[in-house]
This record gives sequence, C-alpha cells and structure tokens, in this order.
Amino acid sequence: MSFKFPIAAGLVFCCVAAGQQPATPKSAGAGRAAPPPATMIAGIPVNYDEAKVGTYTLPDPLKMANGKPVRDAKTWTTERRPEIVRMFEENEYGRAPGRPPKMSFDVFDKGTPALDGKAIRRQVTVYFSEDKSGPKMDLLIYLPAGVTKPAPLLLNISFSANSAAVSDPGIKAGEVWGRGNVRVAAPKGGVFGAIDPGPFLASGIGVATIYYGDIDPDFLGGVPLGVRKLYLKPGQTEPAPDEWGSISAWAWGLSRAMDYLETDKGVDAKRVAILGVSRLGKTVMWAGAHDTRIAMVIASCSGEGGAALSRRDYGETIAHLVAPSRYPYQFCANYQKWAKDVNHMPMDAHMLVALMAPRPVLLQTGSTDGWSDPKGEFLAAVAAGPVYKLFGKQGLDTDQWPPAGQAILHDIGYLMHEGGHGTIPSDWPVFLKFMQMHFQGK
Repeated sequence: MSFKFPIAAGLVFCCVAAGQQPATPKSAGAGRAAPPPATMIAGIPVNYDEAKVGTYTLPDPLKMANGKPVRDAKTWTTERRPEIVRMFEENEYGRAPGRPPKMSFDVFDKGTPALDGKAIRRQVTVYFSEDKSGPKMDLLIYLPAGVTKPAPLLLNISFSANSAAVSDPGIKAGEVWGRGNVRVAAPKGGVFGAIDPGPFLASGIGVATIYYGDIDPDFLGGVPLGVRKLYLKPGQTEPAPDEWGSISAWAWGLSRAMDYLETDKGVDAKRVAILGVSRLGKTVMWAGAHDTRIAMVIASCSGEGGAALSRRDYGETIAHLVAPSRYPYQFCANYQKWAKDVNHMPMDAHMLVALMAPRPVLLQTGSTDGWSDPKGEFLAAVAAGPVYKLFGKQGLDTDQWPPAGQAILHDIGYLMHEGGHGTIPSDWPVFLKFMQMHFQGK
C-alpha cells in the first residue's frame, strides 16, 4: 500500500522557530493565523503555503525492504519493526549504547511527605559510570500519598532543572547550562518549564521529571561534553556518522530513568508515560519508539525530526535542522544527506509513530505553529493507523484534520490547541484524560 497526499488547499500558520519568540499573528477568522510573510531561516526558504507543499509518496510501513508484505502483528514485531528501528538509527538519530554496566542509583531522598501532604517525594541521582564525578542525572519523583499499590507515572523530560520545574523547597538545588556553555545554579520554585503534579496525584498518578542538560548539553560545536563523551573510542573526537546525536542521548537518558523506575516499588513501571516539548518532543518520540518498556508517549509540537512528515515541504525541513548554524549536533551526521534528497529517505515520521504500536501515543500541536507543521503531524498519525490495526488497536480513524480544540483520543491521539508552540494550560487535562483512559480504564 502507498500513501499519497496530493496538493490540497489548507490552513496557513505563523512560524514559531525553536529558540525564537513567536510573532503575534493577526486573526484570519475562526481564530486562525494570517499567512506569514516569506521567511528565510539559515538562508533556506520556509514554505507556509499549502498550495506549494507538492505531492509525495510515503514508504509503506507494512512492506519489508525486500518487498514482502507484513500481514500480522508477529511479522511486524519480529521482522519489520526491527528493520525500521535500524533505519532511524542509521539515518536520523544515530545508534546509542545500552545500559551502562557500572551505572548506579543513589536514592538520597527516600520518601518525604511533600506538596501539602498530597505526595511522597523521592529524589535519585543516576550515575552513568563508575566515576561519580562524570555525567549524572537527578530524577525527581512524586507519588500519590496514601496509595498502597504501585502507581502509574508521567515522566517529563524538561528544559529546566528539577528545582525549577516544581515549586517545592525540598528539591535539591540543580544546575543548568548557562552562557558560555558552563553550568550555573538553577532557579528554584517553578520559574521556567514548570509542571503542576497536583491533578495527576489526585487521580492516583505519579509525576517525575529529569533535566535534559544533565544527560547531554544542548549547544553547537566542540567535543560532546555530556554522556556521549564517555563512549568516544580512542582517537575519536566526535561520534561516528551513524552514532548518536543529542536527541538520541536524551532519549537514552529516559531509558536510564526507566532502569531506575523498574526498581521502585512505588511505581508501576509497566504504566509509565513520557512527555517532552519541541526538541524534547522529538526526544520522547524516539525514546518510545526505541524502548518498548515505555508504555505511552505524549509528544508536544515535535515537528520536523519528530512526528511531522519530512516529505511534506511545510515549515521546518531537514535542511533547516541540519544547517551548520542550527542543530546538526542533535542528529547523527548521516541525517544531513537527506536534506536535499528527502524523497529517497527510507523512512518518514509516520513510521516513527508506528513504532509505538500497540502502545498509545498522543501528538499535541498548536494551530499557529506552522514551523512544526501540525497538519504534517496529523497526516503522519493517519498513515501509522494500519500498523495499529494489526494489533486490533484504533488509529485516528479519520483523514479529516480536526479543528483546534477537538481532540481525538484513540490508541493514537491527536490534540491541536488554539495557539502556538508548546503546551498551554488546557492541554494538561487532556494529557491526564489520555493516561486515565489507557492506564486506569476510565
């Protein structure tokens, strides 16, 4: 089966580039943004006109590289799925190592009543190597107070240190990467990237968070200073062309958090959802696709390099991502060869979404976030549906792009809020509902 999406009239959005402040759009009726002016990013044109998207044919997720059709869940799981994982490893995110043999956990806060008695707080330092002066990650966990059974959990990967993610004076003071690529003290108390565990805890669901900069720094140039440095071979100054970029490293860190959660008797490690925004939305997509222990993915505005179709020339493209002045370090070096040849890339984002099957995945986008191409994410979810059906699961079951605010919450979910890049307050109740549906049968 081939998935062909012809040129079609559609909605036009304003650009919200990662690391840039979004422009305030003028109303275009029904809350939609007016078409933005022609834009160049890194000297590369950006298209926001649906009439210029063009036509494309997506690779069939249910056809092996040798042409053999995939007709059942067993063939998908044992043959086609590993084949697609290798495609993404070799061509986009890069190969990552497994669990470090000398990794250790220091549970320095074993269970303190917190958040006005609503939670039991745990804090853990995950040491990635025997050398405890090397890269390490702090994991902050809140479990619902009074719950006697292992609780499902939302694991957030954050742009903020733990001490800035939740307003709780008992959190260990963290550090973040500051100007000049040096570590500086992080603010405390829900200043940036704040999350509110309260509604989740009240529903019997725990909340945990990690800071992505503990795993690998997020800047261009120089020797990898995070966990990837531990795996450089003698004489090697940077990862090989098919080895991990920063997104793969951050996803690797989520897997290391899962390693700990499997040891925590207060957590039901078979009911862990992961959440990330923007480049961390890309990260949770790859983490969930690669690590099948993760039971659910909630990806916010993951866009190009995440859940948006690359063959669709709309908003950010591979060429924008891998431009020398932007984010080539986030991907393996092999990804750059597809910047000018995307139609021959052996995979696309619908196959990334399909790698989650049969586990639930929710793609959350914003109506004015043209840079991340919310329609491209919807079309990827549609094209992943046949894989979910192999398992008797429910895809989106529609090819009609829903308006902002009209969530589709099946085994594949899609939510587009009215507004721009990232999450807004109205998204969080939907995240909770999605978890309750699939983890608690509500």
